[in-house]
Amino acid sequence: MSHRPPSGRVTSAKIVIAGGFGVGKTTLVGSVSEITPLTTEAIMTSAGVGVDDTRQVPGKTTTTVAMDFGRISIDRDLILYLFGTPGQTRFWFMWDELVRGAIGAVVLVDTRRLADCFAAIDFFEHRRLPYLVAINCFDGMQYHDPQDVRDALAISNDVPVVACDARNRESTKHVLISLVEYVLTMRRSRAVAPA
Repeated sequence: MSHRPPSGRVTSAKIVIAGGFGVGKTTLVGSVSEITPLTTEAIMTSAGVGVDDTRQVPGKTTTTVAMDFGRISIDRDLILYLFGTPGQTRFWFMWDELVRGAIGAVVLVDTRRLADCFAAIDFFEHRRLPYLVAINCFDGMQYHDPQDVRDALAISNDVPVVACDARNRESTKHVLISLVEYVLTMRRSRAVAPA
């Protein structure tokens, strides 16, 4: 016999994890998923030479070629399904399908390569899909203030910018909870806004 909340309802939601090549999307999904994540990692081949800039990610030998998938139960009545996008431009044709039905997105950024996330931000803004920016603190160090990152990305003050360590379950769980709270706040404000 399973224990269910008084309403008996379990809500599930789809969240997209996006960002540039090698920013830590697969790591984020893997660190927080309560199931063994489905990944579509493939060995990098000569097809990526001249296309994928690996200078800032030395030692990277694999890349996501379709998506990553994971699941986390935030509490007894909220389950999040995570869909990680591929970071390379040659796989962006899949993004429209991956975002279908999503309530929001996390744009994971590496401040050493901030320009790599502009396309993801533009994608979500164009589709009016709520998103937050998560600064991946490589080596456990936060090198830039969130407000400085916001200014560099030229995003609205309404969009949350949070620091995280994509390798750490509690850190990534906090990012996901922040996104859900942001989406709920946006929906409430739209519901009470005058027509």
